[in-house]
Amino acid sequence: MKRLCAWLLACLPTLVLAADPEVRVDQRLVPDTPIMLGATVSLEVDLLVDTWFTDAPVLPALELPGAVVQPPAGEAQHLNRQIDGKPFFGLRYTYQITPQAAQRFQIPALAFQVTPGPASTPVTLTSQPLTFEVKGQAGEAGSAQPVAQSLSFTQQVEQSHTPLRVGDSITRRLHIEAPGAQAMLLHPPELVEVQGFKRYLQPPAVKPLSDGRGGILGGQRDDSASYVITSPGKHTLPAIAYSWRDATTGELHQAKVPEVILQASAVSYQAPFSISDDLRAMGHQARLRVGGQGLLLAVCLLAFALLAWTGRARGRRAWRQFQAWRARRRQAWLDSPAYAWKLARQQCAQSPARLDALYLWARRSSGNYTLATVEGQIPGVKRNRLLACFRSRYGVSEAAGQSALTLASQPPANQYAQHPGEGHGLKPLNP
Repeated sequence: MKRLCAWLLACLPTLVLAADPEVRVDQRLVPDTPIMLGATVSLEVDLLVDTWFTDAPVLPALELPGAVVQPPAGEAQHLNRQIDGKPFFGLRYTYQITPQAAQRFQIPALAFQVTPGPASTPVTLTSQPLTFEVKGQAGEAGSAQPVAQSLSFTQQVEQSHTPLRVGDSITRRLHIEAPGAQAMLLHPPELVEVQGFKRYLQPPAVKPLSDGRGGILGGQRDDSASYVITSPGKHTLPAIAYSWRDATTGELHQAKVPEVILQASAVSYQAPFSISDDLRAMGHQARLRVGGQGLLLAVCLLAFALLAWTGRARGRRAWRQFQAWRARRRQAWLDSPAYAWKLARQQCAQSPARLDALYLWARRSSGNYTLATVEGQIPGVKRNRLLACFRSRYGVSEAAGQSALTLASQPPANQYAQHPGEGHGLKPLNP
């Protein structure tokens, strides 16, 4: 056992040295031939290791005077390669270079920093310098044709209804794929106005052309326009040509999509639903048109509402004063001799008759508590009936029956109101 441990300790330095990872850098230009001015050349950089990466590589910035350089995107292409029978694993990053002048360009050596496993310290790799040449051409300053290795130009037509009618729409979609070209340099195709249609252009979509593994092959562009039919009959959307130049030879090429022939009937478009019914179902009313008189009435109502709002405090105070006045008037009526006489008439018409309201009237009309003080105010016939009623109810001898007692609707004139000192009969008992 001791011998085995000693042997392992002796072999440990050898195992540590054998575990050091091997890293490599490889680069190339695509294409590697002279290109035309306006074309795009790709600088592909492969970072290889025979183990694995413990951290993302650090990429240097590339600047070329007279060229526009697009740095690599965040996503890299994964590689599996065999070099001298030894497997390597790596990442590929691509720089897109678009020259702006016809000259020879020198790409300097670039320093890349990688961290292979199981080592914990980064390793710096330096690439070799590269050169490429850009050729010019006549009329290059005003040339609007994009430069690409190849170009694909297709179209797709969509109809809102079949068969077409006046009011229907047609959407024409154009798709351009250009390997080896910058997407920003692809000019838009010409979607012209056509008689019998109303054109509506849609925003374009411009983006890089990906190879599906993290690399960029070129650029692509999508344009579309909607055409609304305004008149019946036969209509034609013209063919569209798109010019471009070959990145290697500089030859001018032209891609074309065919014309589109359409037939529209005279039946006008009708919505499949009623907007007014939907608004009514949602609780909304149709649009109202207000004339001059209605507007004036609305202004008057608004002014009245504003006055009512500003005078609400005065209105509440006036209402309280009115309620207090009504309460005083009612209390004055309840305390008056006329109310007592009305109550006496109702009680005298009852069977048996009551006299408390009659005494109340006598007190209010004369200030005394006996009926003798108001005897002169009651007519003779009424007075005799009243005396007969008293004898039948309060006399010593019983009467044969009770006489009906009725009083006039209006109280007698108050003679004691002007001469309160005069009186008849005894003084009030227990006033």
